[in-house]
Amino acid sequence: MTEPSAPASGADATSAAAPGITSPSGTGAGSPRKSALSRRGFVTASAMAAASAAFLGAGAGRARAATYNGTTYTVPGEWAPHAGCLMAFPWDAGDNWGDKLPAVQNEVADVARAVAQFEPVTMVANTGTADFVRQQVGPTVTVIEYPINDCWPRDNGPIFGVDRSGRKLLGLDFGFNGWGNKFPHDKDDNLPTGVCDYLGVPRLPVDMIFEGGALLQDGQGTIIGTEECLLNPNRNPDLTKAQIEAKLLDAYQATKMIWLPYGMYGDTVTNGHVDLVAAYAGPAHLLINLPSDTGDPNYARLSENKRVLQAGTDAQGRRFTLTEMNQLPTFTVGTDEVITFSYTNYYPTATGVVVPTTDIPASDTAALATLQSLFPAKRIVGVSARTLAWGGGGVHCITQQIPRTG
Repeated sequence: MTEPSAPASGADATSAAAPGITSPSGTGAGSPRKSALSRRGFVTASAMAAASAAFLGAGAGRARAATYNGTTYTVPGEWAPHAGCLMAFPWDAGDNWGDKLPAVQNEVADVARAVAQFEPVTMVANTGTADFVRQQVGPTVTVIEYPINDCWPRDNGPIFGVDRSGRKLLGLDFGFNGWGNKFPHDKDDNLPTGVCDYLGVPRLPVDMIFEGGALLQDGQGTIIGTEECLLNPNRNPDLTKAQIEAKLLDAYQATKMIWLPYGMYGDTVTNGHVDLVAAYAGPAHLLINLPSDTGDPNYARLSENKRVLQAGTDAQGRRFTLTEMNQLPTFTVGTDEVITFSYTNYYPTATGVVVPTTDIPASDTAALATLQSLFPAKRIVGVSARTLAWGGGGVHCITQQIPRTG
């Protein structure tokens, strides 16, 4: 997700629906079901269709659900039991990774093996790369093939809900436009189709551009996002704040939205995803980034986020317990300075928590101790994520929990 020097626009990016997949027509910059084909020419339409058919098989013609409104379900908090974890493997050096591709592949593989210690992991490999990916991730990770651009299913994969009975899954399918048309997304926008078909769950389209890392949810009526990201006109330019809130409340079946003003300073990739500045540690309990250095460019921004949370309550009327993460390290990858690394970008499981680390001992040790204090009964596993941070994300960004049912 590293910021490219010149995002595709105008004559450099055309719009087309993926063949073989039913897509409602849409127009305008915010049209969620149109997939912009990259100027890099990742795949031809015929190759995309063939790869999709090979993965989807008989399910390829399954019609979209007519609506997601009126369906009774909950998007659970991340601490709810998981059936497994969805991931995707980076494969294309041309998708901004360049000579850093082997390093990020190693990090993604390390995260997958770490999560697989606690729950099943399903790794999506781009068509034709499954054998290579299996070699990288090892036997504890299940590898499937489907056309993808990159490795961020938190943002472009389905967001899973559970019906009232607790027995059935569904996958919310938001439109994805490459974090504001910054990056290739012609294949990633269709990832929910392949994943939901693979899992045999209904896919419910949501008529807006959105990334899962832009929202926190507790499964008890509360959702939290940042104005900086959700109101950026590069996502839904024709929607007002009130309309965006209403759509998200409806999609998540929530009753209260809390708007934080800011994401992390310098986050030009996601434009302020909330999972880089905060994370739920449990009901009404948040881990928030707040540097101890008052001169840090994040200090004033994240202090304002803290003020909003201290002044508010969640959907159940509870005041928030706030734990501060004071470590916000910066470092270099090659010659590039990374200023958006975040320890709040972790992935929780029932018995463990996988946390991004920097290989800076003093910072990592302090941060992991904070996480251990939040989850005293769980094993805290740190995984180096320096290249992922260079790319704009971390452990949470490359994982998506699949809730347990039954």
